[in-house]
Amino acid sequence: MSLFNPSPLLRPLVLILALLLSTNTWAQSPAADANAPSTRIGTIKDIKGDTWVGPADARRPLQSGQGVQEADRLSTGPQGAASLILRDGTVLTLGPNTTADLSKFQYNSTTQEGSFAMNLLQGSVRVVTGLLAKLNPSMFNITTPTSVVGVRGTDFIVEAEAAK
Repeated sequence: MSLFNPSPLLRPLVLILALLLSTNTWAQSPAADANAPSTRIGTIKDIKGDTWVGPADARRPLQSGQGVQEADRLSTGPQGAASLILRDGTVLTLGPNTTADLSKFQYNSTTQEGSFAMNLLQGSVRVVTGLLAKLNPSMFNITTPTSVVGVRGTDFIVEAEAAK
C-alpha cells in the first residue's frame, strides 16, 4: 500500500474520515477574531519524503496536521508525496516531483455550494472528490500546462509534464 494508491479496503475509511472532518468547525487560534472567516481550506493528512508549501524562493516544509490556504503552492521532491483533505471532503494526493497551485477553493458548508480550481504545473495528483464535485461537477476544475480537466467521476488521476 502506498500513499498515492491506498488499498481498496482503506478508501471508504478515508472518505468517511474526510466527510466527518469537513463537518467540523476548523479550529482558530485563541488570538483570532471569532467573527473572522477562516482562510483554512484543508488539512495536510500525510506526507512522505520532501514536501513543501510556498513559492520556490520562500518554501517551507509541510507538516502533518498543517492547514492549507487558497493560493498555496504545494511541491513534492523525487521521493515525496502528500495527502490533504479539503473542507468539502475532497482528498488530494500529490505524487513525486509535483508542483500544484491551489488557485481557488470556496465552500459554504450550509448550502454545500462553491468552486475549486487547481493549477497542476507538473507531476501527478490523485483526486477523490468531495461534496463540491458531486453536487456541481462544472465548478471543479484542474488546469495543466496543456489542458483543463473537468470532473466526470469521483476518483481520478491527472498528470502533467514539466514545461520545457
